[in-house]
Amino acid sequence: MAVKSTAKKPDFEQSLKKLEGIVEGLESGDLPLEKAVKQWEEGMKLRDSCEKILAKTQQKVDVLLNSSGNTEPFDAD
Repeated sequence: MAVKSTAKKPDFEQSLKKLEGIVEGLESGDLPLEKAVKQWEEGMKLRDSCEKILAKTQQKVDVLLNSSGNTEPFDAD
């Protein structure tokens, strides 16, 4: 029997908020180089996570649109 992980992955909003905080810190220019690099690495991981969440959500929206008979692609603009 497989054991499910009880650790919950952060949701999109949490990841985005944390990413915004990292960007603000990096833009301030007040971080020592080592800490700035670590923050940048964390920011890249969060960005990748957010992109994956958005891609999965886009797929779900496309499936819902296709199943409803709407063949128009979803346009976020």
